[in-house]
Amino acid sequence: MTGAPPFLVNVLRPVKHVLLDFDGPVCSVFAGLPAPEVADRLRAALLAAGGQGLAGSKSETDLLALLRLVADTRPDLVTVADDVLAELETEAVRVGRPNPGGESVLRACASSGRSVSVVSNNAGVAIEEYLSARGLTDYVVGVFGRTPGEPASMKPNPRLLLEAMEATASRPGDCIFIGDAVRDVEAGDAAGVATIGYANKPGKDAKLAAAGAVVVVDSMQLIADVLGAGLGAL
Repeated sequence: MTGAPPFLVNVLRPVKHVLLDFDGPVCSVFAGLPAPEVADRLRAALLAAGGQGLAGSKSETDLLALLRLVADTRPDLVTVADDVLAELETEAVRVGRPNPGGESVLRACASSGRSVSVVSNNAGVAIEEYLSARGLTDYVVGVFGRTPGEPASMKPNPRLLLEAMEATASRPGDCIFIGDAVRDVEAGDAAGVATIGYANKPGKDAKLAAAGAVVVVDSMQLIADVLGAGLGAL
């Protein structure tokens, strides 16, 4: 995609509050500390805590799916699993790969008078660590990571989006959500918020569009350019 699609301009023009996913749009969290390694370390911690024979966990490398699996099969270990994963996510963001376009979106929102809340299934402590280390804390009004010990709070559940809007007294029509996964679009739909799909991998564009994203882009910088130059200040 090149240039600024007119529909993207129209979608962003009335937006006062941007709800922004973290892993993908802002930072590739596990680029430096791969998710399979994190999964192995999480399994080792669960084994030490009494999680022998955790059904279905041996080959799972999707960390959030693994956390849900623990909740479903060993709810007594959820707090341990979440705490360990949060520590590992915090370690990962220190060596993660920033998305320059994501940071550009934060700066463009600030310059145009739009507020930003980060809404993510990742641990809030890890997100806050990343923002602080990159000097980005002042660009967001709130961080809404998964509720500790409650995997059910994660998207596609709209809970985190609703909490972000409540904290800023924002109406759904004043907001846009930017995410890179189908679950983001589903959470946005459930919260009554339109979602811009960020297709950062081949094939994602069709999936995000089919899920109901109002527009799909393959560049966060494109969003930043529209916010910063195409729309001006509120």
